[in-house]
Amino acid sequence: MRRGFWVALGLGAGATGAVIASRWTKKQARRVAPQTLVREAKSGLLDFSRLMSESLQEGKQAMAARERELRAELNGHDPANTASAASAASEDPAA
Repeated sequence: MRRGFWVALGLGAGATGAVIASRWTKKQARRVAPQTLVREAKSGLLDFSRLMSESLQEGKQAMAARERELRAELNGHDPANTASAASAASEDPAA
């Protein structure tokens, strides 16, 4: 009786382990499937391009602000007032 119990318990544990291992293996195979890798790479590239675009935009804005400051210093104006003068000039097309 005891021997049968342990044999059945061993077979059950072995079968359970085999099922768990099989599920894990299939999950890992799906993770590295070509379609999954392409989808993840595409997502990563889209995120990277968005970040690069935002970074370039911020860089251009900073560059334009610094250029206004330098031009104001070159012309002898107060750089703090240049930003307000530049925005006023962009609103008034006759100026």
